[in-house]
Amino acid sequence: MPQFRALELAIELATRQRDAQARKHAQAIRNLEFAKNQMAQLEGYAGETDARWIAGQLHQISGEMVHHQYQFRARLQNAVDMQVGVIANMQAQLEQAHAVLLQAEYKLAGLRQVLGSRRAAVQLKQHRREQRVTDEFASQRHARNAAENILGESI
Repeated sequence: MPQFRALELAIELATRQRDAQARKHAQAIRNLEFAKNQMAQLEGYAGETDARWIAGQLHQISGEMVHHQYQFRARLQNAVDMQVGVIANMQAQLEQAHAVLLQAEYKLAGLRQVLGSRRAAVQLKQHRREQRVTDEFASQRHARNAAENILGESI
């Protein structure tokens, strides 16, 4: 109906915005999973390094090697700490994307509800108009029948 065109356009725009937010939300989920996978790789590598170091303890190791191992382990721990920050950042971005997506969903649902209620109001108005016409026709028919009965002739 042309009377609802502006509202239908608003719903179209809100749908596109919601879909764009859904894509951003999905990307935020992928980013978080990627960051968690990187963390798991770092932790796995740290575990392997520690296992090799412990296995190497059975052999004689120089002081210089111990020093290098501690430096390497410190850098690896620094990378793990940085990745913890990255994961926290990605989690915050995901939460923000989720909130924006929910807002878009609420806006779209509200617009659809407004359109539905306006269409229902127009249908109710149309139904009442049709009922009035039907009632008027029935009233005229009843009046004709009553006049025919009283006068005994057809009007």
